[in-house]
Amino acid sequence: MNSAVNESLSILKKSKVLLYPTDTVWGIGCDATDEKAVQKIYQLKNREESKSLIILVDSIEMLQKYVGSISAKILRILEESKKPTTLIYNNPKGLAKNTIASDQTIAIRIVKSGFCHELIRRFDKPIVSTSANTSGKPTPKSFSEISPAILESVDYVVALHQNQTAEKPSTILRITEAGDIAILRE
Repeated sequence: MNSAVNESLSILKKSKVLLYPTDTVWGIGCDATDEKAVQKIYQLKNREESKSLIILVDSIEMLQKYVGSISAKILRILEESKKPTTLIYNNPKGLAKNTIASDQTIAIRIVKSGFCHELIRRFDKPIVSTSANTSGKPTPKSFSEISPAILESVDYVVALHQNQTAEKPSTILRITEAGDIAILRE
C-alpha cells in the first residue's frame, strides 16, 4: 500500500487525476483545493460544473478547516455512523471554487481507514471523490466495470483492491439552515 500512496501523492501534487478505491466505490480524484485539477475531472466525466463533487477528508479536524464549526449534533452523527456518511455543508471555505455547488454547499465525507485515509492524512489536504463513470452512466461497483475510456483518461490507476465489489455508495445527509438533518440518500 505504501508505494500506491507515494505514487498517488506525486500525482496529486502535480495537479493530475487518479483512479482509486475509496471507502465506498471506485473514485476519480484530485486535490480538492486545485481548481485546474478539478476542471480535469469535470472534463473527464463530461459533467456540468453546476453539479458539485464529493470531497474526502481524514478527520474532524480537517473537516473543520473547510466548513468551520460543527454542531454537537453533527459531531455525534459523524462519530456514531457505522457506514460511510457524506454530509452536505453550507458555505465551505478554502476549496477550489469549482467543487462548490451553486447554492454554496459542498458534500464532504470523513474516511476512517484504509488507503484513502492514509493518502489524505499524508497529503494533508482534502481530495475529490466522484464515481468512476461518465455523467449519466451507472456507477461501477467493481474495478472491472470501469469503462476503458475512464481508465485511459486518468493519470494514475491505484493497483489496490481491484478484486473487491462495493455494496453501494455512501449515505448522504444535508444540514438544513435550521440545523436539522435531511436524508438525501440512504
